[in-house]
Amino acid sequence: MTTNQKICSRCISDISIPGIRFDEKGICNFCRIHDELEKQYPRDELGQQKLNQIINEIKRKGKNKKYDCVVGISGGTDSTYCLYMAKKLGLRPLAVHFDNGWDSDIAINNMKNAVTKLDVDLKTVTCDWEEYKNLQISFLKASVPDAEMPTDIAIISALYRVAAEEGIHYVINGHSFRTEGTMPLRWSYGDGRYIKSVHKKFGKAKLKTFPNLTIADLLYYVFVKRIHVVPLLAYIDYRKEEAKKILEKELGWTYYGGHHFESIYTRFISSYLLPKKFGIDKRKIDYSALIRSEQMTREEALEKLKEPFIAEKELVEHCIKKLGLSSEQFEEIMSSEPKSFLDYPTYYPIIRALRVPIKLACKLGLLPEIFYEKYLG
Repeated sequence: MTTNQKICSRCISDISIPGIRFDEKGICNFCRIHDELEKQYPRDELGQQKLNQIINEIKRKGKNKKYDCVVGISGGTDSTYCLYMAKKLGLRPLAVHFDNGWDSDIAINNMKNAVTKLDVDLKTVTCDWEEYKNLQISFLKASVPDAEMPTDIAIISALYRVAAEEGIHYVINGHSFRTEGTMPLRWSYGDGRYIKSVHKKFGKAKLKTFPNLTIADLLYYVFVKRIHVVPLLAYIDYRKEEAKKILEKELGWTYYGGHHFESIYTRFISSYLLPKKFGIDKRKIDYSALIRSEQMTREEALEKLKEPFIAEKELVEHCIKKLGLSSEQFEEIMSSEPKSFLDYPTYYPIIRALRVPIKLACKLGLLPEIFYEKYLG
């Protein structure tokens, strides 16, 4: 490896990704994280045994209850397939959706079709639109790349809250490191204090209905209510293109044109805000994950990466209007100096100090393994 190496020799992660490091073979640290996760979630007989044990335990703890697990859904590939597999494995899931006001018509139809055809109850969690809109604007004004963190935090919080309310001990997580990889911390950091500090500085409306997740909340859900997070897709040979075909055939599911583009706001952030303001191309993370899991070749990924982002003018105008921003206000947001979560008060220093108990919680399944790898690896 030379000191001026710019791209991983195995995947397509390059020096535009903050925190990237290369070893003597030119392989990046994100590939090493993937390999460690492969050891923890093998797709062989041992992995099948682990999955069977987890499924049996979920059923045992959920005996005599209406539901034995909670599954978050958005209408996207991962979450819909996760719900599909939960039913196939004989679980009795309660589907939970956080509606942030930005669901596309395709996403709404996908969710309706899924819960209807799988005979699953759906609980939708919402918060006051004006309040939530103001929080989204706060994150845009904060000039950080993790502008969608309010939604991410709200989704996690909603899943925990519903599980606690229903006396359910398991939350099924639809994240797959084999198809989504690990997002660098500076692009995607989130905690409840971060939400509060950004909104305190830039927001106007008080956060009364927003389902935030403080460190006290998390400790309560994990150690008092004993709610476990199960990354179901990590235990199976999840192949995204095959999953799409199954969902289309069996659930009447429809593809929406891009990674997490079932959300109008996500489409705006990923195809316009991030590349235009921050020079961030999240496809490098997605494609690299697919390369590592042998679902895409490195050559194919490099070729696809040449395709420019297409951010429809109508999409951008729609989002600006829906947020209630003037052209001048939006231009000010786009031209402000880029920052990161490190510029605001967060729980990150506490997380670093608690690395040992956090690692233990991940090993026990109380927190997702990816939590440690991302925040402390």
